[in-house]
Amino acid sequence: MLLPGLLLLFWTPASLARHGPQLWGGPHAHGTPRCYSAEELPLGQPPPHLLARAAKWEQALPVALVSSLEAGGRRRRHDGPPAGTQCPVLRPEDVLEAGIHQRSISPWRYRVDTDESRYPQKLAFAQCLCRGCVSARTGRETAALNSVPLLQSLLVLRRQPCSREATGLPTPGAFSFHAEFIRVPVGCTCVLPRSAR
Repeated sequence: MLLPGLLLLFWTPASLARHGPQLWGGPHAHGTPRCYSAEELPLGQPPPHLLARAAKWEQALPVALVSSLEAGGRRRRHDGPPAGTQCPVLRPEDVLEAGIHQRSISPWRYRVDTDESRYPQKLAFAQCLCRGCVSARTGRETAALNSVPLLQSLLVLRRQPCSREATGLPTPGAFSFHAEFIRVPVGCTCVLPRSAR
């Protein structure tokens, strides 16, 4: 079971590198991505045929969480100040019905990362709340272990200004798009420190 998964991980980036331009709209004769005019782009978004060929982003955790995080942020503005970003003290009675990110001994919170030149423009990024990890015995942070983010590779579209003229100067409202893998923090875990203290 592990071997097919590893083969898929190695094949996907290599396949996209080999077939990337065909998947994303085709290059011009000189190997450059197509430059779309403002009229071809609905409100600066990628052309529909690029989005149709893209990965199913709505199923990816960093995309799926954005709407609930934004709704929660609006509720917090009305209900009171947001929860702190410091390492919490875990009490069993407080976390019985909490989410995994709150029950973990390496707890984290999510924040919405916005990048206007990327599609999807908004992604949920996990942010570790502790430098160490929470002791299951005391419920308090201990430096015996370190909290580190877990990273997931996500395929996104990157938007860049381009020129539709022979001058090479960017044409207002014109953009080209290319596929790019980015590493998104999706949670946190505990690891042994690299050096003894």
